[in-house]
Amino acid sequence: MNSSETVTKFDHPTRFYSYLEFEDGAYLGVDDNDELCIACVGNDQILWEELEEKSKFKHVVSGETVVTSPTESGKVTISHRGTAVTLDDQPESGPVELSVVRGPSELPSTYLSHMKEHGWVCMTALLRPEVVDGLEKVSGTGKYEGNTKPNWHNPIAHHAAVGQAAAEPVSLWVTREYMQTNQIRFAHSPSLAVLPPDDGERDVQGWHSDFPYLWGIARTETQGRIPVHEAEGLVLGVQRNLCISPFTKEGGATAFKLGSSKLHRGPPKEWGNGTTYFPRGYRKEHGLPYNGPDSDIVDAPAGSIILYDARTWHRAGVNRSNRLRGAMLQAIIPHYMMPFFDTTESYRQFLKSNMADQLTQREFFEIESLMLNRIGNQVISVDKELTEAVNPQASQQSSGY
Repeated sequence: MNSSETVTKFDHPTRFYSYLEFEDGAYLGVDDNDELCIACVGNDQILWEELEEKSKFKHVVSGETVVTSPTESGKVTISHRGTAVTLDDQPESGPVELSVVRGPSELPSTYLSHMKEHGWVCMTALLRPEVVDGLEKVSGTGKYEGNTKPNWHNPIAHHAAVGQAAAEPVSLWVTREYMQTNQIRFAHSPSLAVLPPDDGERDVQGWHSDFPYLWGIARTETQGRIPVHEAEGLVLGVQRNLCISPFTKEGGATAFKLGSSKLHRGPPKEWGNGTTYFPRGYRKEHGLPYNGPDSDIVDAPAGSIILYDARTWHRAGVNRSNRLRGAMLQAIIPHYMMPFFDTTESYRQFLKSNMADQLTQREFFEIESLMLNRIGNQVISVDKELTEAVNPQASQQSSGY
């Protein structure tokens, strides 16, 4: 059970930027002309820094300042250059009310620079505590372990925190910029990955790259679904791991070969790749995949988001603690890629639940765009009857992913 992975540790931040959020989930920003604006994109433009001078916020890019005044609802009104801010189309309704919401600890542009240079980035404690609490509850981890029934199947239809986390704006902006397209979608529905304490025998993942590449995980002699290539700048997948539990080496944090996305090849067989470790019982007979110093653990507090290029070699960690380790996973692809699983049924269940009503308008529209593919105005889905007609065994086949 001994391992010697290299640990890169991220401590919990001591300070955070703020969002000034409208009721519909949009944000107060400042445009290129130093004028206040409404923005929905999670870049530097929507970040504010609270000043020591009470109730005053400075825009991190322009330096413009606003003064806030508390309201009975717990929100704030704002004034800019001595004038109360109202909605342009409803000035008669009086000053607009906004919520002061905790944002990231670093500038989104800083995260993007790291992602471009290294192929991965850790956004430390990016999710707000109340969202993490909801994710713990739906996954049955943390303080809810053993005290509540988890909802691991299609969790987006069971707790609003799943949709809130999935629509997190900064990580989505970095993903879009890294992929060089605004049109992105989920390759599968948001899923929970709850890792139990290891018993020394249970099957484990081998080293692999994620969808759509799947290097090191193909069951044939091919390299994966996407051939090995060296096309600079072409990114077909980004993985987003949301740390519900703290990610630690002992607790089963994902193991990586950081920077391997730039090697343009899959993990070596001698590391114990996904194909090698696919047969049941292989770990019990042969032990764990490679876990030496050339592999990496990202140690990060709960609420962190780890983004990485889908070509990055990685595998699930080994949980040496006595507690469940919770994570939420999303594979993100450009809209022109075929998704790995149909997400329309998950979205249909989401609409039937009352979870959609608990999201802001921005979050709802983001989830819809991430989970649905369309031809014109028509939503694309799976034809189950035709699938069974052309391949009767289709429903019995496992993916090997």
